[in-house]
Amino acid sequence: MAIKYIKKGMAADESAANQAKTRQIVEGILSDVETRGDEAVKELSSKFDKWSPESFRLSDNQIQEIISKIPKETIDDIKWAQAQVRRFAQIQKSALRDIEIETIPGVILGHKNIPVNSVGCYVPGGRYPMVASAHMSVLTAKVAGVKKVIACTPPDPKTGVPPAETVAAMYFGGADEIYILGGVQAMAAMAYGCVGMGQVDMIVGPGNQYVAEAKRQLFGRVGIDLLAGPTETLVIADDTTDAEMVVTDLLGQAEHGPNSPTILLTNSETLAMQIEDEVKKQLAVLSTADLASKSWDDYGEIILVDSYEEMVEVADDIASEHVQVNTKDPQYFKDNMTNYGALFLGNRTNVAYGDKAIGTNHTLPTKKAARFTGGLWVGKFIKTCTYQNVTTDEASVLVGSYCSRLCEIEGFAGHKKQADIRVERYSK
Repeated sequence: MAIKYIKKGMAADESAANQAKTRQIVEGILSDVETRGDEAVKELSSKFDKWSPESFRLSDNQIQEIISKIPKETIDDIKWAQAQVRRFAQIQKSALRDIEIETIPGVILGHKNIPVNSVGCYVPGGRYPMVASAHMSVLTAKVAGVKKVIACTPPDPKTGVPPAETVAAMYFGGADEIYILGGVQAMAAMAYGCVGMGQVDMIVGPGNQYVAEAKRQLFGRVGIDLLAGPTETLVIADDTTDAEMVVTDLLGQAEHGPNSPTILLTNSETLAMQIEDEVKKQLAVLSTADLASKSWDDYGEIILVDSYEEMVEVADDIASEHVQVNTKDPQYFKDNMTNYGALFLGNRTNVAYGDKAIGTNHTLPTKKAARFTGGLWVGKFIKTCTYQNVTTDEASVLVGSYCSRLCEIEGFAGHKKQADIRVERYSK
């Protein structure tokens, strides 16, 4: 296979060093919150967000006051997007079903789909108030049937107050409790049950490298959806698209932050050679160029291969969060690719549609996790739990006889006795 890197991103060892530093910082914060609880959360919020309220939780009156100041059109737009997310989530949930079957006479096996009892949803803020993340986590959890949903988001760094549109999205999405609290301290508070929160069973949502690392370290104490962040985008393109479209879609995701990888994979040398000039042209007028340019310079890549088959092979190795397919035959990639967070097929769609409005979930696997997991969906909030019921003496004797001999092979004397006592009693 002929692979040519027209542009290559940051070296793996440098990236690993950055990850190690992040890991150390997060470990210290989590340890502090675990040890000192509320006091640590309050200090961290003051330090990182300049936010020291009497209560991190918004009251019902505060929520309604915040929402009342939002223009009607904005409210309508939020509700429209949530309607799309809700509709698709409900359809996905309908694909899950409880089962029960008598596998042999007297042996009944089954499974039940049981929603997680409590979930903490993190909605990123900072430079960008990630309103849509409330749809993706809070709303989807509620469609799944989660009884208690806690939602956290940081204060607006420009105004120092709760981000109104995000609060509205959390509320309309069905959040039971809304907290203005950001970053690693929010993840820790939800996991440890600080500042009035009850400890949740699971934490979900995207975030920067610190939030993603916090989820990784907290996994086990609580469940997590997946490791989501920083944003990754792969554009697969051939000569049927153009540099303007490709670069628009690359930089549109590079603006997430200075460490958001954006990659073009193409079999068109002509297209590949046009990209850098088009990047310069668009960055000159893009209002978020400060972040997008840093991301492109450090993590952007242009990869040239010979064929669709090689595109699939390279793309599956990259296992990107977002994979946008701008080719003559996007169906080929849908049929053949196996490792991706989400596919965006054809020039008429793009990652932004999925991020904000179209109905699919934008919390997706990063850092090659697409090799073993999909993105957030109602099924992530549901435990599929099995049960078994032996209803006749004959069935218990039959299964017990096999079980006894199999336990003996493994040397499990206590297990064997469990089987033997039933064989003895129910044979009479």
